[in-house]
Amino acid sequence: MVKIEDLKKSVMAHRKALHQMPELAYEEFLTSTYIVEALRALGYEPQKVAGTGVIAYKKGLSEECVAFRADMDALSIKEDTDLPFASCNGLMHGCGHDGHMAILLGFAEHVARLPKLNKSILFIFQPAEEGPGGAAPILKEGVFQRYNVKNVFGLHLFPDIEQGKIGLRKGVMTAQTGEFDVIIKGRGGHGAMPHTANDALIVAAQLINSYQTIVSRNVNPIEGCVVTIGTIHGGERRNIICENLVLEGTIRAFSEEIYNQVKQRMVEINQGLAAMFNVKVEVVFHDLYPCINNDEKLVERIVQSDIGKNVIELDPMMIAEDFAFYQKVVPGVFFMLGSKNETLNYTYPLHHSKFNFDAEVLVHGLQLYDQVSQLFKIYEGEGAE
Repeated sequence: MVKIEDLKKSVMAHRKALHQMPELAYEEFLTSTYIVEALRALGYEPQKVAGTGVIAYKKGLSEECVAFRADMDALSIKEDTDLPFASCNGLMHGCGHDGHMAILLGFAEHVARLPKLNKSILFIFQPAEEGPGGAAPILKEGVFQRYNVKNVFGLHLFPDIEQGKIGLRKGVMTAQTGEFDVIIKGRGGHGAMPHTANDALIVAAQLINSYQTIVSRNVNPIEGCVVTIGTIHGGERRNIICENLVLEGTIRAFSEEIYNQVKQRMVEINQGLAAMFNVKVEVVFHDLYPCINNDEKLVERIVQSDIGKNVIELDPMMIAEDFAFYQKVVPGVFFMLGSKNETLNYTYPLHHSKFNFDAEVLVHGLQLYDQVSQLFKIYEGEGAE
């Protein structure tokens, strides 16, 4: 039987190959082809899901199935790592998804060589995590029902904690997120005669200030919440009263209740400003990802096992992950895999043009999945080497 450590060469080869073919959401055609061919070479019968996604299944003695997920898409970042296998197409795996896929392919290779499984395993290679999201479409296709998935596990490289450590938290770990577009429709006019117009820019200034009071005055101060307006588009020239204006922003909260409270308060503020300034104020919400909500019982078992020796309890983070959709359906755990290594200068954050990590991190990911599988009796073994 191939030991986990013996898979390092194979996993690193996958990482190098995948790193050189970064593709955006739902455009992961080369990536998908690579994964399908790699899985077929291991004896699996991969299937396409959600357009460019790939799943593979290995049946166990029980019909009960456990899923392991990796995301596939890259970012619109020009790479600046000087790696011999750096991407050259103007895109980059700057969020570690190449590492996630390599780990899952290595784990699939390990599982393929096991004599038997107690529980069935589903490998999910998911597109579009960076947006608009690929988890929800996979669920909509009925994949979890078809394969009787009862639990789901996933991981993410995380340069905020040291290599060899695992970041984890039971319950809510990341924020629910959404985007909004506010459209203000006033009446334009000459800058010298503002009394004949309804200035959309003045309304926008009031709106921005009022939105910031939602967090400071309407939300319980012990709750985490952020309302950010990132762009303003409006106006024609300096001596014309602005007639129409669009603001774009985001909402992040650690509970669905607070998230919805913020949305409702924004609507109420808009209505008040519309009446106050005799303009129209419309808002369009784009609900994105729910909170990562790690199952408390699963996390407790993990922390109490040998895995717990390397676990660091994380504070809730305002980042978002569409793995959360899977946890809406079945209990699951999402790990943050430490990749910070100051000796090798692997300290750049996710989504940075210089983000990189040590190959040993891939082995740590494999070991984690192996330990989790043995802990929850998915298969038997002597532990990760």
